[in-house]
Amino acid sequence: MKALSVFSGGLDSLLASELLRVQGIDVLALFFQTPFFDAHKARQYAEQIRLPLRVVDITESHLEVVKHPAHGYGENMNPCIDCHTLMIRTAGDLLEEEGASFIATGEVLGQRPMSQNRKALSIVERECGYAGLVLRPLSAKRLPPTLAEEKGWVNREELKGFSGRSRKPQMALARELGIRDYPSPAGGCLLTDRTFTVRLKDLLASDPNPEIRDIDRLKVGRHFRIGQNTKVIVGRNKRENQVIQSLASGADTLLQTVNVPGPTALLSGDAQEENADRAAAIVAAYSDANAGNPAEIRLRGAEGERLLTPPIQDKGVFRHFMV
Repeated sequence: MKALSVFSGGLDSLLASELLRVQGIDVLALFFQTPFFDAHKARQYAEQIRLPLRVVDITESHLEVVKHPAHGYGENMNPCIDCHTLMIRTAGDLLEEEGASFIATGEVLGQRPMSQNRKALSIVERECGYAGLVLRPLSAKRLPPTLAEEKGWVNREELKGFSGRSRKPQMALARELGIRDYPSPAGGCLLTDRTFTVRLKDLLASDPNPEIRDIDRLKVGRHFRIGQNTKVIVGRNKRENQVIQSLASGADTLLQTVNVPGPTALLSGDAQEENADRAAAIVAAYSDANAGNPAEIRLRGAEGERLLTPPIQDKGVFRHFMV
C-alpha cells in the first residue's frame, strides 16, 4: 500500500508521514514548489528521516489562486483554503502515476483558525475532487473515517485525535517516533509576511501577469515605486547587491556608485531622464556620499552607459516612494 503525503517539511507533515510508515505503508512525500515557498526545508527534513521526496512546481496554477482566491485571504495575502485545495487536487492527480491509493496531510483540526477548522477541511474535501481519499493522520479520530480506514488500508486505532493550537502532543509524538530534530512552527510561506504581500499587491497593480523574476525581486532590497510602471530596488548589503544584479533583465537599468561605497540598484520600467535622475538620487542617498564627496552613479542599460552626479539628499525625501 502506498500513500502520497502533502509535505512541507514542518513537524506536522513529518509526523503524518511517519504515522503511516510505522504501519508499513510506503509513503512518497510531495512538496509543492511556488515562488512563495521553496523546497529547502522540505528536502532537509525528508532526507533526515530518509523519506522519499518529489518536488512538484505548481507556480502557474498557484499564481491564479493567489490573484483570485475563491475563499479569500488570511491575515495578509495567503489564500490558505484555496491553496490547500490546489495542492491536494494536484496530489490526487498524481495517485495513478505514482501507484498510490490515497493522500495524507499533516493538518491538525483547529490548529490554524482560517484553514484547519471543520468548515475549511470540509470545503477542501469537497472541492479537491478526491473526497474520501484525504487522510489527516494527526486528527483522524476526530474526523469522519476515510476510504483508507474503512477498507483497512490504515488502522484507524493507531492514528491520532489531536486538535487545537498546542504543539505539546506533536512534540511528545516526535519523541515517541524518534524524531529529534525538526523546525520551529513558524511558517515559511511569504504570503503570510506583511512586507512581502504589500510589495506583491503593488506589483500586481502595476503588472497583473508578472514573471517569476519579478516576484523573486520582491524578496530583496528596498523598493521604491517612482512611477505607475517604474520601480527602483536598492540593495541593503553585499549579498542583496549580488542578487539584484543576477535578477536584472536586458530591459532593466543597473545603477552603482563609482567613487564611494554604496548600493547596487535596479531600475525597471521607464528609464527616461526624470526617472533615471530620481533613481540615481536614491542610490546616492543610501551611499556613503556627503557634501564634500558627492557620489558618481554609473547607469548601465539597454541604451548604453552613462554617469550621473545627483545632489546629496536625505533618505527621508524618498520615503513616500517606498513600498
